[in-house]
Amino acid sequence: MDLVDLLGFFIAFLIGIVLGLVGGGGSILTVPLLVYLLGYNPVVATAYSLFVVGASSMVGVIQKNKEKLVDFKTGFAFSFPSFLAVFLSRRFLVPNIPEVIFSTNNFVLTKGMAIMMFFAMVMIMASTSMIKNTKKDNQPFIKLPYYKIFFQGLAIGCITGLIGAGGGFLYVPALVLWAGLPMKKAVGTSLVIIAINSIIGFSGDLHNLEINWEFLLIFTSLTILGVLLGGYLSKFISNKKLKKSFGWLVMIMAFYIMIKEIY
Repeated sequence: MDLVDLLGFFIAFLIGIVLGLVGGGGSILTVPLLVYLLGYNPVVATAYSLFVVGASSMVGVIQKNKEKLVDFKTGFAFSFPSFLAVFLSRRFLVPNIPEVIFSTNNFVLTKGMAIMMFFAMVMIMASTSMIKNTKKDNQPFIKLPYYKIFFQGLAIGCITGLIGAGGGFLYVPALVLWAGLPMKKAVGTSLVIIAINSIIGFSGDLHNLEINWEFLLIFTSLTILGVLLGGYLSKFISNKKLKKSFGWLVMIMAFYIMIKEIY
């Protein structure tokens, strides 16, 4: 185990603290950490991220359930189209993306570059949702027919499968607007969906990748310890200010990824 691995494990612990503090979003830093600091291939990094996100979200579900902020019935109902899309995208779509997607005399768009650029665009969406002030609890609720929710779940599941992040910034507004849950309960319920999606998505990778279980389990354990510490510290820190600050950090990292991949 070298210095880079130790630094990676320390940052994993910090990511867990962020997850515990803001209730989500910290996992979006896992893929850049694995790719740029630890040197993992983007496909492997997104797979490892799914496992880390899934395990961390399970801990989050336990914490939120103690506060009665999880609607399991809605979470399981919403999970089906999502985890179906996550599994299929990790099992069949990602492995079949060509290594070179597009090339000209001066430019080559590789599979890894395309995944990271798409990841950066999703990070910008996530950071925007964290930075801006929203008051969704007071919005009128019009329940959508299930077939529309099914296709929306498929779309979000595909995005989750491709980028290896939890997708909480997509699921929370979906649960508020489509399932009529209050914001705090939507956050807790989204963790159920994220945990199921991530673990099932990771299982789709077991057929295609060789997993370094020793590294992954240490990394995940440190992230979970960080989640527990962050959950405790969140009682003493303003969640609103923290989430906005974290949103700006994610935005900066997204532009860093785009610049690094292009140049």
